[in-house]
Amino acid sequence: MLREERQRKILDTLDNEGKVVAKELSLRWNVSEDTIRRDLREMDSKGLLQRVHGGAFPVATGSVIHSVRTGENVEIKKALAEKGVKLIKDGQVIILDGGTTNLFLAKEIPLDFKGTIITNSPVICIELANHPHIDIVMLGGTFFKESLINIGIEVVEKLKSIRADLCFLGIYSLHPDFGLSIPNLEESYVKQQMIKSSNKVACLITRTKLNTISNYIVGPVSDLDYLITVEDISDLHFTTYKEMDIELM
Repeated sequence: MLREERQRKILDTLDNEGKVVAKELSLRWNVSEDTIRRDLREMDSKGLLQRVHGGAFPVATGSVIHSVRTGENVEIKKALAEKGVKLIKDGQVIILDGGTTNLFLAKEIPLDFKGTIITNSPVICIELANHPHIDIVMLGGTFFKESLINIGIEVVEKLKSIRADLCFLGIYSLHPDFGLSIPNLEESYVKQQMIKSSNKVACLITRTKLNTISNYIVGPVSDLDYLITVEDISDLHFTTYKEMDIELM
């Protein structure tokens, strides 16, 4: 088997199974483990996967730049928002994490909704400004320009005094073995506290983020109560998350 063919098969396996183990691939394809490891090192250097001891995981490839992400998967994000808004009930206190998918969710919140929205996103605050019955709590801190959100210790400390009914957590990468992860360390602390400060946690996720990993761990997948998706995901992936007692929408 030629190198190019092996590497295509490695990417296919990552997509279908969520990870690869060098020893298993060497037996499956009758090549040496050293050959597989060389492939993984080369693919890791190109940003095609994340190499770990003994194998590799898929790597998230999405941009962290808000203006770029806003124009990606627009119809899918709208559909996710239409599903997610069904969890919102009058009288709730809701933490709405920053992110472009959650911005689409904010656009779907009815004008007659009565409740409290807590967010670290100035963009979401502006989107909700014309809702007459929503109390908006802005979490202030250090402004992360790439993602248009506030992060830092000020945000974390404010969240410690809150107990929300529901949190819509922004997701960059989600993997059943590796957990929830993102590319920014300070933002990971904010998300960790959002989870601790909420009775229930939901996420709206596109296919490109599912079964991938990033640099900084937020927590295990079991922190989620609702996983909301509109895309065609294999039965294997659905089964994995159902086993963690996560409600799939």
